[in-house]
Amino acid sequence: MADKDFYEALGVARTDNEEEIRRAFRKKAMEFHPDRNKSEGAEDKFKEINEAYQVLSDPKKRAQYDRFGRSGVGSNGGHDRPFDGFDVFGGFGDIFDSFFGDVSGRRERQAQRGEDLQQRVVLEFHEAVFGTEREVEITRQEPCQRCSGNGNEPGSEISSCSTCRGSGQVRRSQRSIFGQFAQVSSCPACRGSGKVIKTPCTACRASGIDRRKRKISVTIPAGVEAGMQVRLTGEGDVGRGGGPAGNLYIHLDVRDHKQFNRDGNDLLYYLPVNVAEAALGVEKEVPTLDGSTEKIKVPQGTQPGTEFRIRGKGVPHLHGNRRGDLRVLVNLQVPQALDPEQRRLLEELARSLNSSQSGNDSGSVDQGSDDDSDKGIFERIKEVLG
Repeated sequence: MADKDFYEALGVARTDNEEEIRRAFRKKAMEFHPDRNKSEGAEDKFKEINEAYQVLSDPKKRAQYDRFGRSGVGSNGGHDRPFDGFDVFGGFGDIFDSFFGDVSGRRERQAQRGEDLQQRVVLEFHEAVFGTEREVEITRQEPCQRCSGNGNEPGSEISSCSTCRGSGQVRRSQRSIFGQFAQVSSCPACRGSGKVIKTPCTACRASGIDRRKRKISVTIPAGVEAGMQVRLTGEGDVGRGGGPAGNLYIHLDVRDHKQFNRDGNDLLYYLPVNVAEAALGVEKEVPTLDGSTEKIKVPQGTQPGTEFRIRGKGVPHLHGNRRGDLRVLVNLQVPQALDPEQRRLLEELARSLNSSQSGNDSGSVDQGSDDDSDKGIFERIKEVLG
């Protein structure tokens, strides 16, 4: 490193001006700063470019270097004395920040965003489907009403901080490998506010903040589901030092419905159909979540689980004006208790079906009378099963 050309170290030409050298140094320093680059050799590279910039950024030292090389600026790159209180890894951050800005995030800031708040709301099934308005009660931080968020007792004086002269920042000069730099930090006396409160507010004790209960109106859009959340921007805790307020997040839960289930944007309804209706066919009325009814025809010989679809009677799409469908699934109802007449008819049907099956197995062709008989039995079963 000691013998490397300073221009080569920064990647600049001997004819480049001070601004071009500065830009090159900034780029190299960002790349090899030890707080940002943990690879082997980064620390040595960083020292090398610092030494090069220390010389080439000073017109007199640069002229000496151009004429005599390293011997013209000394073995330590032209430093007249050692660094002041400088730790290789701990000190780079502060100096680097003062030169490039707060890249490491360590500088204290005056403006702070308020905290986000969370609230849980339980919706009825139809509210989630069609949307609703809800009012929630929250407790949040707000500017103190007594002092209007200033922190001082009303009528008392607020004086400028004598340490920072009201700027909220203090500057101190520091000599480093970059030369002489002014480091800016938040004033410790006023905590960056630039003001000194002599008589604190009796309500908030100079914090400028109160905790208050508020009722907030929330619009729940149509088509939401359990697990979703609604964000109300700026309805959280107040920010500090002029920072923005936080947000309020409403977490949604949805109660089950007695008749309907949900599958995405479709509603599911299980239609009860008895064995006679499934065998003979029937016209049924199906309820909808809108409150109306729709008629569907269950054809002869319908099997359990058969699905019918009623278009546009499902859940509204959350981001659109379309609706899903109402899917009707046949739920075959097999009676668990029979009265004597029902049992007699079912036994008669069983014998008839067995007879028909035997006829098919023997190769008989003429089954018309048996079919008519079976249908008559089904009609009677349909009547007694209701």
